Parts: sequence; C-alpha cells; structure tokens
Amino acid sequence: MIYQIICVIIMALASFLPRMVPLVFCRKKVKSSFLKSFLYYMPYAVLSALTFPAILASTGNVWTATIGTALALIMSYFKINLAIVAVVCTLVVFGFGFVF
Repeated sequence: MIYQIICVIIMALASFLPRMVPLVFCRKKVKSSFLKSFLYYMPYAVLSALTFPAILASTGNVWTATIGTALALIMSYFKINLAIVAVVCTLVVFGFGFVF
C-alpha cells in the first residue's frame, strides 16, 4: 500500500513540477518551440517511465502483463471507452493467467 502512495506522490510531482517551475521563474512568455514542446511532453514521459515497469510486474507473470498491455494499447488506438478497455483487459489477463 505504501508503494502505491509513494508512486502517486511521485507521479503528481512529476506532472506538477515541470509545469509550475516555468510559471514561477519565467516572467516573460516562452518563445522557444523546443522548450514549449519539452514542457508539454515531459509529464507524459515521466509518468510512462514510472508506470510501465509497474505494469509488467503487476500480475507476477511478464507474459500475461505484456498481453494485457498490448491489448490495452490496441484498444486505445481505436479510441474505445476506458472503462471497457479496463474490464476487457482485466478479464483477458485473468484468463491468460490460467494458461501461463
């Protein structure tokens, strides 16, 4: 339980700090397109880096976690509702848990 709380706090800081620091320290408007894109994509990159290892370790079996992740990515590509993706991937991972 403490691990999940620490992960949530780290993810909150990772998404908050890159957006808040420029507001505090930069008084002028940011004109650099590189810096703008860096500040826009940084929270997503950090959250992905923190979340992906936990996804692969979540089921205790890398194969079932990989199948669930691949299915979730495919379903999200087709813009399927998040609740449906969560339920279907959970059922598929649970089903493959008996196979592997």
